[in-house]
Amino acid sequence: MPLIIARILESNTLWFIARLLLLVLFISSGLAKIFDYQNSLIEMRAAGLHPDWFFAIASAFVMLASSILVLLNRLLWLATGALAVFLFLTIIIVHTFWLYSGPEAQIALFWAIEHVSVIGGLMALAIAGHFRDLYYAVKAQKK
Repeated sequence: MPLIIARILESNTLWFIARLLLLVLFISSGLAKIFDYQNSLIEMRAAGLHPDWFFAIASAFVMLASSILVLLNRLLWLATGALAVFLFLTIIIVHTFWLYSGPEAQIALFWAIEHVSVIGGLMALAIAGHFRDLYYAVKAQKK
């Protein structure tokens, strides 16, 4: 690998940008649940979640609190794990493609596949964060 590419991949700036880009989905959704609270309640009721206010607040909290932890590069394993579990539960509760047929099933399946891909991205982020920590720990010991 060319040295310039290695330096870019090791940079804290790129590391922050990668985390931020992965979180756009969660930050925007979490903020939407706060700033359009009535729609969030409708969304929770449509998913069959009661009490709707609890699930709306809990969803916003998980997405925003976990996003803050990821952006701060703190407890990365916990934050990415919480977001991954959140997405998995969303597939099981909301995007139940196996219960539908026709276009409804296809749309739900597409959402489920997208969520599975983001779960993979969250796993990769946690792995990368772990190895970045190891890399910098070894680098500090060599000094």
